[in-house]
Amino acid sequence: MTAPAEPLFLGVDGGGSKTLAVVVDASGRECGRGHAGGANYRAVGLAAAAAQVHVAVAAALLDADAARPCAAGWLGLAGIDAAADADALRPHLAALAGALRLSNDAELVLGALPEGNGVALIAGTGAIALGRDRHGSFARASGWGHLLGDEGSGFAIGQHALHAAVRAADERGPATRLLTDILAAWALPAPVALIEYVHARATKADIARLAPLVFTAAERGDMVAQHIMQHGAAELAHSALTVAQRLDLPPDMPLACGGSLLTRNDAYRDLVLAQLHAANPYTLAMVVADPAYTAACLLAHIYAKDRTDA
Repeated sequence: MTAPAEPLFLGVDGGGSKTLAVVVDASGRECGRGHAGGANYRAVGLAAAAAQVHVAVAAALLDADAARPCAAGWLGLAGIDAAADADALRPHLAALAGALRLSNDAELVLGALPEGNGVALIAGTGAIALGRDRHGSFARASGWGHLLGDEGSGFAIGQHALHAAVRAADERGPATRLLTDILAAWALPAPVALIEYVHARATKADIARLAPLVFTAAERGDMVAQHIMQHGAAELAHSALTVAQRLDLPPDMPLACGGSLLTRNDAYRDLVLAQLHAANPYTLAMVVADPAYTAACLLAHIYAKDRTDA
């Protein structure tokens, strides 16, 4: 008799500009990972978001040399803000795993904290703060989308950079290297070309990808870029503190930082943490650089614990 195949566990982190799927075995060993485009269904539509998740998962299973569905999966997707959002996506994704959990992508980061209690602060293309306390109460702030907020996000920083650039071009605002840096990054011949490019060609992800230009300009002493960074950091810290104030959390507030802006840019993360520590010196921060892997491992741990307890 052929031995049953070892169960696999799936974690998916689907943001506004990219999706990452990670497959692990029952011991938490990574077996494969796959990438795809953005999976925020509010931005790209239900069918397109589900398709990107399937592409990422298929690539991860191929990398793992496995063709079977996973035993369990935790899919954290931007745009899932209520039970109705998860219900709309579930029929399109149910075949990916025997037991499927759907949540906002911020909950993957929150899950990395002990008992899943504390505050998760995410800054990538978008931004959100999400928290849970020992009573199971939830709170969130920001995460309203690029048209309503997402302050401190890559999109917001990119948008502020564009505003500063065109003001500098008009001489309505201070000179900044952001003007020449943006033109060079987008291969545009003159400031006036920004009008057609931004309105007819640039995507939300394109604008969010301007954030690294701001960080580089700030590091090189550009005061306009430094102000944009400071403003974004203050907004993120404010969101995290707003969530914490609405929950019953210990004085040494556990904080998990996620999203590319906070995990890949030390200077920006340090600005955010400095703002947080000024208000709460006891904040305990950790960086969750790979939330999809963290989620998959948590499912594997639950599986192993259930087998031990059985």
